[in-house]
Amino acid sequence: MLGVFSALEISASGLGAERVRMNTIASNLANVHTTKTAAGGPFKRLDPIFEAVGLQSTDEPYSADSGVSLVNVSRIAEDKRPGTMVYEPGNPDANAGGYVEYPNVNAVEEMVNMITASRAYEAGITSIDSVKQMAHSALSIAK
Repeated sequence: MLGVFSALEISASGLGAERVRMNTIASNLANVHTTKTAAGGPFKRLDPIFEAVGLQSTDEPYSADSGVSLVNVSRIAEDKRPGTMVYEPGNPDANAGGYVEYPNVNAVEEMVNMITASRAYEAGITSIDSVKQMAHSALSIAK
């Protein structure tokens, strides 16, 4: 049986994952015009990969398939889509044809992702508040 602390742990894992997602989106937006990185090419868009991890309760272990699972960021993946080629022959990063490859970051797509991550974060906060209210009500009954 899941307890209050397990429910809080599940919600907290979601909040942590969404925080990583929002930070990654912020990094993508900050590098939208970065044409040269330490690796030599343009910045490549990053995307966190989430995975479900079964909750290990003291009473019984839950598998990720049971619907009771934590969220874990398994890795940050590089988007393989090509960047945008812009004709700028005077740019020091231009190739022999005068084209500069800009990052594969679409600011509109990133803003939509940021709104989605923000809404998911708000849902996690609401979930934590609901669990706290239920625990408070349960303690009030015991009085």
